[in-house]
Amino acid sequence: MKEYLHFINGEYLASESGRTFENRCPVDNRLLGMVSEAGEREVDQAVVAATTALKGPWSQLTQAARIALLNKVADRINERFDEFLEAECNDTGKPRALASHIDIPRGAANFKAFSETLANAPTESFQLDTPDGTGALNYGHRKPKGVIAVISPWNLPLLLMTWKVGPALACGNTVVVKPSEDTPATTTLLGEVMNECGVPPGVFNVVHGFGPDSAGELLTAHPLVNAITFTGETKTGENIMRAASVGLRDISLECGGKNAAVVFADCDLDKAVEGTMRSAFANCGQVCLGTERVYVERPIFDEFVSRLKLQAETLRPGRPEAEGVNLGPLVSQKHKAKVMSYYDLAVSEGATVVLGGGVPAMDSQLAEGAWVEPTIWTGLAEDARVNKEEIFGPCCHICPFDSEAEAIALANNTPYGLAAAVWTENTARAVRVSAELDVGICWVNSWFLRDLRTAFGGAKQSGIGREGGVHSLEFYTELKNVCIKL
Repeated sequence: MKEYLHFINGEYLASESGRTFENRCPVDNRLLGMVSEAGEREVDQAVVAATTALKGPWSQLTQAARIALLNKVADRINERFDEFLEAECNDTGKPRALASHIDIPRGAANFKAFSETLANAPTESFQLDTPDGTGALNYGHRKPKGVIAVISPWNLPLLLMTWKVGPALACGNTVVVKPSEDTPATTTLLGEVMNECGVPPGVFNVVHGFGPDSAGELLTAHPLVNAITFTGETKTGENIMRAASVGLRDISLECGGKNAAVVFADCDLDKAVEGTMRSAFANCGQVCLGTERVYVERPIFDEFVSRLKLQAETLRPGRPEAEGVNLGPLVSQKHKAKVMSYYDLAVSEGATVVLGGGVPAMDSQLAEGAWVEPTIWTGLAEDARVNKEEIFGPCCHICPFDSEAEAIALANNTPYGLAAAVWTENTARAVRVSAELDVGICWVNSWFLRDLRTAFGGAKQSGIGREGGVHSLEFYTELKNVCIKL
């Protein structure tokens, strides 16, 4: 049985209170280990360590030295690839084929991608005319924002944590990470890598626990935290925003979504079915950018529904390491209960269940896991709760439409605005529709295609701020103007 401790100032520490909670594998509900729950003392120790490190050797490193160190961290994660892979699959239950292709390599790559991108980002400069004719020079100067609180989610634990930690450290900040209580392993393991690579103590810190009345609330309320970055539910984002208002700390929030796909009759149907299949069911539907609402132009509606059903029927649940497995469980029994409540709600709201809607029959060793069936519905009204509320499971509702204007209105009829996908072979239509959708990222004839140099974030209740490329530079640094009279 493993013990998941806090990582503070370069050392692994248990909570002074002795409080712990269980970490269970969602594949079969076996106990993986006990996680130490941080209290006020541990959170304060971590923030003070980060504050001290900010003024210590970390601040004296040249940009080139910092880049070299973070590249070394990326290389070391890849050298310990199998350990990170096992930890991630144990915590999430996702197939190894998926985690080895996305979670671990892209989680490691975030350190290199951001350190090298941000190193080459220019700042502004202006020559100013003055009445005496000698002029003045203005130039931008960036400095680290300070101690960054990182609240990371459970669906892509390593990748989405390093998506924040990578640019934060590249810009010279220090961090205190509070990973999800459901997925503590890879964030904890990263502390070993930081020590192995020579990252100074206090630069990277980890505290474990829950949100309200636990590590999350304590961390976001700490007065020495200079900025907060969060990925998770909109309700939690609202609480963090309230906490950040005390002291006017900066925030970056990537919150919930109820993402739409719009499939026009002139699409390449093979591509549209394959892309929607991935966007609805990848990672057991636990992807913030995933599709839960699908709008299909009426002439191809029946064929699209039939073909998506056939594709979804090929999904094979099982142990992460088993050959051919391409569907894992949900992350926890708690989340399974939530998703199953929506499966039941869909039927009571009048949905036609095209596929799934229940719990798959698993062998006796896996029967206690957090398994649910891939599910497709049709026939629900637009104001049905299943069409309005984020479910975060392997499910989608498919609805027909008759015009471009109707499709845009349907896709935008949500308080969320994270992502969308448009499927059409008409370039003019693709440009028109993508411009009208109220989202932070819109894919055309693709899904989950990500360039780390581009802006990422949500509109409406899906978040505040943008990260990625130079946009991360805007959040993780403070821009100062220097004016020199010549």
